[in-house]
Amino acid sequence: MKKTFVVLLSFVLVVSAFAFAASNMVVEETIGLIPTLDPDWSYDTGSGEAIWQLYDNLIQYDGSSISKFKPMISTNIPNEADGTILDNGKIYVFHIRQEVYFHNGDTLTPQDVVYSLERAVIFDRAGGPSWMLAEPLLPEINGAYVDSIEQWAVKLAGVKKFADLFVEGTRTPKNSKYKQALIDAFNLLAKDFEVKGNDVVIHLPHSYPPFLYILAHGVSTSSILDQSWVESKGGWNGQADTWWKYHNPTREKDPLYDVENGTGPFVLQRWTKGREIVFKRFDKYWAGPAKIEYGVIKKVPEFTTRKLDLLRGNADIIYVPRQYIKQIENVPNIEVTKGLPVLSVDMGVFNFNVNARGNRYIGSGKLDGRGIPPDFFSNKDVRLAFEYLFPYKAFIKQVWMGQAIVPNSVIPKGLFGYNANDPKAFSQNLAKATEYFKKAYNGELWRKGFTMTLVYNSGNNQRQTACEMIKFYARRINPKFHINVVSELWSSFLDDYANGRLPFFVVGWSADYPDPYDFEQPFYSPSGAYGSTLGENYIKWAKENMSALLMQSMKTVNQSERAKIYTKMNEIAHNNAIYMFLDQPLAVHIQRSDLKGWYYNPMRPGIDFYSLYK
Repeated sequence: MKKTFVVLLSFVLVVSAFAFAASNMVVEETIGLIPTLDPDWSYDTGSGEAIWQLYDNLIQYDGSSISKFKPMISTNIPNEADGTILDNGKIYVFHIRQEVYFHNGDTLTPQDVVYSLERAVIFDRAGGPSWMLAEPLLPEINGAYVDSIEQWAVKLAGVKKFADLFVEGTRTPKNSKYKQALIDAFNLLAKDFEVKGNDVVIHLPHSYPPFLYILAHGVSTSSILDQSWVESKGGWNGQADTWWKYHNPTREKDPLYDVENGTGPFVLQRWTKGREIVFKRFDKYWAGPAKIEYGVIKKVPEFTTRKLDLLRGNADIIYVPRQYIKQIENVPNIEVTKGLPVLSVDMGVFNFNVNARGNRYIGSGKLDGRGIPPDFFSNKDVRLAFEYLFPYKAFIKQVWMGQAIVPNSVIPKGLFGYNANDPKAFSQNLAKATEYFKKAYNGELWRKGFTMTLVYNSGNNQRQTACEMIKFYARRINPKFHINVVSELWSSFLDDYANGRLPFFVVGWSADYPDPYDFEQPFYSPSGAYGSTLGENYIKWAKENMSALLMQSMKTVNQSERAKIYTKMNEIAHNNAIYMFLDQPLAVHIQRSDLKGWYYNPMRPGIDFYSLYK
């Protein structure tokens, strides 16, 4: 009898402990990986979601808003009315919060803020996010923003490329002149910052309207770090004469790759790479302890497993692909929130001058029915024909299960500068597509036909379907139009698009920060991430039609004036059929109904565990 009582008591205690743990823990199951915990390396949603829990920024968004801010490490939101934004947006004053503790017990200082922003610029890993702070913080070169501190070092040294400054295979400058050029490049950055008591004053070399967005929570590279702790881990010591030794590191050799010491509401408890990460509540958090004690993000590749875990209460939030949403809707104790606009646009890209050398994707390379000429898409009539060829509504219905909208420009709905009616989005019209195909090349294209290949990155079913739809409707209106569709691994796809070998391809762009410039510049600028790859004819067109407007949009902090400029740019692009805008996805959030406090903000990477409770 006594033994039975002990066993029963043990069972009750175990159940009670599990119930307590479940009420104090939130588990999210998803499919993504976390590549790093270093805020200056992070440029992906998986890392960004983890860093969100661990680190703070100067300011944060006010709940669901992407236009209103709340204080964070700074106790004020700089503004012109109280004199904390001065000189037409060139000077920003931040009052740094006192008695803020890093997770190791160190107290945050204004110098930590300066160090963090400087490190973000000098870190500058290849393909990383450093450009976001380099553009506002470094002076322009020849009237253009500078995306990397390397550009100033190269200019000051008078060399052709950054590697020319160093002894081959080392980080040792070749001579004293080159070393001084490196130091001088850093000093251009360092003179932006001034510490006055508890204030950090930032003096920008030029106005940069999105600057506050770039400093906000959600942009990992603007996270505030503990300088002394980073140094103790073997990181940069903050000095001008050493920065290049810590520039563009490899991921695993980065000393902050798998450790953290932020001021955020959670401390890293455990990171099992490729499987899960566990956060524990930081009780000395300046805004007060979180309501839950633990947050967990698990990688669970199979939807069936995620679904069962959600239904059983082993997971509180799960990722559900669109094709499976109906399996979750109307299930007791499960909440499904749909139609959440994502600040992202997918589009088809016309290459105005294809790199023809050894290029199998353009066939014969001539307008002879067996290929296309390299400048095929320099022809405006050809571009317009393709615009009217695509079945936009069917694509949204069949591929996105209705969970997307057709965009009318690079600016997604929900972002300031978005204009629903100007320009009017293209829609499928096969009669108009036929008209423009017949008009192109004085009718020669219609008579001879063409052969070309469309390429998508392997595993992306939406992009594959978009290409297959173009192939189907092109063949339908003229049997002489031959389009092949092939896939490439992501690395090969990136290499081919960057080197101009793809005549047409489908890509997407998601907001780095919620400002139209972040969308207009990559696509419309002749030096943009995509614009720069589209050949000499596009670059010439963009310089004549877009460059001046783009720079003009950044010379004023007045949002209504900027919005008018972007509308004008979008009209020009629409009238010239520069891109084929396919979709703006709508997000879906699925959780158990006993979980409270969740809110949607499109600039937040993943979940804000601090807001959650049961």
